[in-house]
Amino acid sequence: MGLSFSPSRLQGGFAKMRLVQFFVPELGKRVGVVEGETVVDITEVVPTTLALLERAIAEGKSFEAKAKEALDEARGRGAQTVDFNSLQNPPSPDKPHLLLPIDAAEVWGAGVTYKRSAEERDLDSQTDIYTRVYFSDRPELFFKATLPRCALPFGEIGIRSDSDFTAVEAEVAVVIGSDNRPVAFTLCNDVSAWDIERANPLYLPQSKIYAGCCSFGPMLVTAEQIADPYSIVVRCRVVRDGKVVFEGEASTAQLSRRYEELIAFLRRDNPIPIGTVLTTGTGIMPPPEAALRDGDIVEIESPQLGKLVNRVRKLSGV
Repeated sequence: MGLSFSPSRLQGGFAKMRLVQFFVPELGKRVGVVEGETVVDITEVVPTTLALLERAIAEGKSFEAKAKEALDEARGRGAQTVDFNSLQNPPSPDKPHLLLPIDAAEVWGAGVTYKRSAEERDLDSQTDIYTRVYFSDRPELFFKATLPRCALPFGEIGIRSDSDFTAVEAEVAVVIGSDNRPVAFTLCNDVSAWDIERANPLYLPQSKIYAGCCSFGPMLVTAEQIADPYSIVVRCRVVRDGKVVFEGEASTAQLSRRYEELIAFLRRDNPIPIGTVLTTGTGIMPPPEAALRDGDIVEIESPQLGKLVNRVRKLSGV
């Protein structure tokens, strides 16, 4: 069972504008544009994807247009290339590996954006608060993570030491620029201690925020390259001892709110940094028997957005 992912399998072939950040020993952090199986290093032009986004906004250009400019300039300077497959390693100072695709100062989450999520969470909590949120004008929004709490692609996501039912939440996330329109899309694992939240909804922050509570990536796909953002398919698998113990699928066609609506509510009276990541909710609900365990492998995959892989680690309570 292979954990690696070939970018050439992405929907639309080689044409999409996809950006990654990665680490190379002795060179450090790099920025690249993924073309087929190759990553074109554009670090000599721009040091991070966040800096690229900030420059695009300052110059009144789209994120994609600025990325294309950087790619052309890097090629003109004789840009180096890297094999994408060579980056699909667990984080290590001795090996090339993927980093988070943008250095988001904040990660926020939206919840109860899929009907199945609302119904199952009400059933488990024996209340109707989630269904009421699903139909309300105001969405559920919550703070999710700072960058140090996020696991890198192929890195370790966490299970709280005091949780017996922590679940994968496979989601589509958006990167926010200077207005309410997403500038890019990526995959996210909004790892959550469901038993803690279900004991009392006021425990939501403890369910959502802790070491390794989030991972996103492996790449950014610019908004212009997503033909229909409400037809993104997301698949999830949990692999334990080489066997699949859970798999599920959802589509953003089932999303009950528009991305612009969620961003507008998040930004209301709440200044957020450029490059903030907002993960938009899950339509995949693992049963209790699929609760994450130490050593599990979680795979979240989309034909449009790539494949995010993480190993699970039980935290020690320190």
